[in-house]
Amino acid sequence: MKRLKEMLVKEEERLIAIKHIVDERLINVPDGNLRITSSGKHPQYMHCLDEFDIKQSQTSNLTPNQKQNQNQSQAKSRKQGVYIKKEDIPLAYRLAQKSYDQKIQRLVDKRLKQLGKLVKEYDDNEIEEIYEKLHPIRKTMIKPVEVPWEQKLQEWKNTPYVGKEFMPGIPEIYTKKGERVRSKSEKILADTFYDIGIEYKYECPISLKGFGTVYPDFTFLRKRDGKEVYWEHDGRMDDPAYAENAIRKINSYIANGIYPGDKLIISYESSGVVLNDKMIRQMIKKYIM
Repeated sequence: MKRLKEMLVKEEERLIAIKHIVDERLINVPDGNLRITSSGKHPQYMHCLDEFDIKQSQTSNLTPNQKQNQNQSQAKSRKQGVYIKKEDIPLAYRLAQKSYDQKIQRLVDKRLKQLGKLVKEYDDNEIEEIYEKLHPIRKTMIKPVEVPWEQKLQEWKNTPYVGKEFMPGIPEIYTKKGERVRSKSEKILADTFYDIGIEYKYECPISLKGFGTVYPDFTFLRKRDGKEVYWEHDGRMDDPAYAENAIRKINSYIANGIYPGDKLIISYESSGVVLNDKMIRQMIKKYIM
């Protein structure tokens, strides 16, 4: 999966942040643990001390009788715990938090150890690179398990299609790539893609069940998952008839399993709100790159 390493690094960062929290919370915690029982409808909280905790509290100046009583008390503390009185309920909450934090700490430490090794060794392109590093003659002799990205992109670019016709009287607007588009906003979008180096198809038709053939403004082949992604720019959203048709089209995309934020990118404009270059680049980074 493309960008898996980026996801692994983010997960590692998330776990490190969690580790800092629980490590700090476990610095000053009470000894022992919490056992919860019930008496009728009301819970009872018992403070259980393990053998090490009990030994820490032992004193050497006890009489034999006192030691016997203490040993009995210690045995009860280990097995059943000592009842936590109502006025000491905050102790029960601290013990509960301690137990939870210790479980989180153990799990996070385990996962960080695993992730650390994986992040260090993993490369998103490692399978593709084995093929790319081969001698050109050897490349012609084998069939790779995965088609290299550049080859896949080239095949996608070279697949012919027939775009939407331009009606007479429409202003002629051309992009840096030399393609004719229908609006200045589409030119801004196309030129931004061109400047960044993102390949696209302009108004490449697709069929939407329940709507018919549509011509997305731009179509991309996304490297990280190999999916085709569509960009629709709705530029007259203050025109009621235009907005209604745009909404109907978006709903048809969704009905066909093409969801906004996944394989469908939508940008908007109105007479008072124009296309924002910074926002375009943010959307490109989020949804295409």
